[in-house]
Amino acid sequence: MTDKKRNGFIESLKDGRSVWMDGEKINNLAEHPDFSGTLATINRLWEMLDSPKEQKIVGFVSPKTGQYVHQSFLVPADLKDIISRREAFTLWSRKTFGVMSRLSDYASSLITGYFIDRDQFTKYDPSFSEKTEQYYEQARDERRIITTAVLDPQIDRSKLSAEQTDPDALLRVVRKTEEGVVVRGAKMIATAAPYAHDVIIMPHQKLSESQADSAYMFIVPLNSKGLHIVCRESFASQDQEKHPLSAQFDEMDAVLIFDDVLIPWERVFIKESAEGVFQAQLHQQLNVLAHHQTVVRLLTKLQFVAGVATAIAQSIGADHYLHVQEKLGELYTQLDSIEALLIASEIQGAFHRDSVYLPARVPLQTARNLGTRYYSRAIEILKQIGAGGFIQLPSTPIEKSETISPLLKKYYKGANVDATTKTALFQIGWELVGSTLGSRHDLYERFYTGDPVRTFAQQYDLYEKQPLKKKLHHFLENISERKEKHEPSHSVYSTPS
Repeated sequence: MTDKKRNGFIESLKDGRSVWMDGEKINNLAEHPDFSGTLATINRLWEMLDSPKEQKIVGFVSPKTGQYVHQSFLVPADLKDIISRREAFTLWSRKTFGVMSRLSDYASSLITGYFIDRDQFTKYDPSFSEKTEQYYEQARDERRIITTAVLDPQIDRSKLSAEQTDPDALLRVVRKTEEGVVVRGAKMIATAAPYAHDVIIMPHQKLSESQADSAYMFIVPLNSKGLHIVCRESFASQDQEKHPLSAQFDEMDAVLIFDDVLIPWERVFIKESAEGVFQAQLHQQLNVLAHHQTVVRLLTKLQFVAGVATAIAQSIGADHYLHVQEKLGELYTQLDSIEALLIASEIQGAFHRDSVYLPARVPLQTARNLGTRYYSRAIEILKQIGAGGFIQLPSTPIEKSETISPLLKKYYKGANVDATTKTALFQIGWELVGSTLGSRHDLYERFYTGDPVRTFAQQYDLYEKQPLKKKLHHFLENISERKEKHEPSHSVYSTPS
């Protein structure tokens, strides 16, 4: 592998982007200590596309360039292709233990979904199909990292979008030029924005026709002049031995501030269409290719938490207690449930527009909704199993504790593991349950799919309820018929004698 290809991702970030942290602009993102670990992780993942051992798993050959590109851009023609996409997602998820959710395979799958359905949006903007095809091929072949930001800043949530008195409360177009449109406002929460290449932007809520200046869908280059990427506090650790998760996998979240940013016309996909951007947002919320990726990652993350909880319980002999076995059994039930739903979505998939095979929507939606509750419960169980052991960790590794090391080896050991192994297990557990990184993940898994109230309500709204009503109607008819005949009634679910 050439040095140029190896360092392509890192070099691509030296593009003049405006990234802010701790009140200062970061001039060299790759060398900044709060980003170096995460960027090294992402770089290793993308290098797989050039590794003979891994490129056939994580990628496929582009029909235009002959080079390997990521499976998230694969338009699935059959079940085999869906399995290939899952294997690529699984490989990346396992390399990051499921704790990195915005590695671009999610947003790239969104783009692939828009590409598949590009013709259905031309009624809202005649240029949508052509621009989407061009961008899909560019993002695929240039290995562009993509993220999303659709939420508006939380200025006054007591008011609807049309009632906001601050004109900058919603991102909007302030003028049009020959080159494109100039936009002003802000968007959140742009996870991975500091090191992504592009961000998908559109309104989150349904707009009125009078809000035409906000009724746009863009895909914005993150090095655009006037676009400021304002980061949250870093949770990254510089000590990989002590904090292996925080040192390698801190996905940065950011707010994007558009200070009169010019968006080229070729990156404007829908303009001045409230219905068009609403349908584009609905498409994103129901995009089964993207949801397929999120469920694969969720499963990997739950497997990791369950593995840590099991290892900790065994290290201190707590797995012999019935109530601990019950809790671990609950974690395994989570795993089997999500995996079953994932497999069901693949097997129950169907052909879309004749030539595209897509996973079934309902099992994926069910898994995502369960995930918003499963993860927080998994963390609660991990806390209960590790208990006070999480706050008894020595501040210095066992081997580096100098004269006191023999005592630490004696009193920090476990039932069947040495002190070094036991403290390492509890340290990983603490990162999940008590660190700033762990708190961020608990919050993320609760809300990354959207407002859980709305997502569960959406499942009700879209669920095929007629078969349920038909069974009830059959039951009531059965009672009525038997009453007329003066016969004893029984449920349609019972077996006739």
